[in-house]
Amino acid sequence: MGIVDTEHFSIPLLDWYDRNKRDMVWRDRMNPYYTWISEIMLQQTRIEAATGYFIRFTEELPDIQSLAQVPEERLMKLWEGLGYYNRARNLKKTAQILVEQYDGRLPADYEALMALPGIGPYTAGAIASISYGIKAPAVDGNVLRVLMRYLKCDDDIAKMSVRRRVEHMLLDVMPERPGDFNQAVMELGEVVCIPNGAPLCEKCPLMDSCEAKAAGCQEDYPKKAEKKPRRIENRTLLIYELDGCIGIRRRPQSGLLAGLYEFPAVSEKLTIKEVRELLEKQGIVNARVSSMGAAKHIFSHVEWHMKGFYVKLERAFERQKLPPSVIFVSRDELSQNYALPTAFRYYLKQIIEGKNEK
Repeated sequence: MGIVDTEHFSIPLLDWYDRNKRDMVWRDRMNPYYTWISEIMLQQTRIEAATGYFIRFTEELPDIQSLAQVPEERLMKLWEGLGYYNRARNLKKTAQILVEQYDGRLPADYEALMALPGIGPYTAGAIASISYGIKAPAVDGNVLRVLMRYLKCDDDIAKMSVRRRVEHMLLDVMPERPGDFNQAVMELGEVVCIPNGAPLCEKCPLMDSCEAKAAGCQEDYPKKAEKKPRRIENRTLLIYELDGCIGIRRRPQSGLLAGLYEFPAVSEKLTIKEVRELLEKQGIVNARVSSMGAAKHIFSHVEWHMKGFYVKLERAFERQKLPPSVIFVSRDELSQNYALPTAFRYYLKQIIEGKNEK
C-alpha cells in the first residue's frame, strides 16, 4: 500500500469539501446525538432515504433521555424499513447506559465511545471527530474505495488489517479539522468516487495524484473477495383476515428479524390447492383463499422467495383453530403500531389499501 500526504490529499480535499458539501439535516449542528443517530442510520441506507427517517425519529425522540425511555414496540415502528433492527435496540441500550453513567451525554472520548453497544470504530470516529473535534479516523466503504483507487492498491478491503492501515494512514495526514476531513473523504466517495459505474474523475480534487486514474483502471478498484452465495429460503405467507382485522405474529427474540411482527408462514412454496388442504387439516373449511402474488427479499446472507395468500375467515370460531401466537389487529393498528420488516412491504401495501377485500 502506498502513502498519502497533506499537500496532495488533505489540502485539496478540504478545499473541495468547503465549496461542495451538501446540506443535511444533521450536519453543522454540533449535536453528538444527531451525529450518532444519523451515522447508525446511514450504515445501510442512502442519505436521500435516511433523511425522512432521521427527521421522524428525532422529532419523537429528540434526545438521549427520550430514547432511553421509549417502549421497544414504538422504537421498532420508528425504525421500520431501515432494517438491521438490532441497531435500533443497541441505540436504546446505549442511551440507557449514557443516562446512568454519563449524565445523558455521549462521552468525548474515542475509547469510551467504542465501549458502548453498537458503536464500532467507524461510528466512534465519526462522533469523536465531527462532534468533539478529536483526531480519530472514520473509515467506511466510501473511504476505503477512495483510498484504494487513489493508491491503486490491490489489498482486500474486507480484511480488518487493511482497514486498520487506512485508519493509521488517514490519522497521519488529518488536519486540525478532523470532522470536516472525515466527512470530506466520505462525501467524495458518495458523490464523485462512486461505487457503481465509472467514477466522476473530472470533478475530483485528487485527480492529478490518483494512481488508478493515471493508469486508467479506476473501475478495477477496490478489490474484495467474492461473497459466498446467499441461501435461498422458500416461504408461503398466510395472511388471515377476520372481520376486517389482519392476523400477525411475533418472531422469536433471537435470530433474523428478532422480535418483529410477521404474517404467519410455512417454510415452503405451496399452491393455492395445497393452502386449502393445509387449512382443512387445521379445521378451517370455509375460508376464501386468493393469491396475493410472489415477492422476493434479499438479506445479507439469505434470500426469501415468497408467495402470499389472503385467507378470509368466514366464522369467528375458526380463529381458535390458529396457533395462539397469532393476534388480529385492525389495518390502522397494523400501519401505525406494529413494526413489520421491509420484507413484507409488497403484501402490506395490498392489505392497507384493501385490495383483497371481497
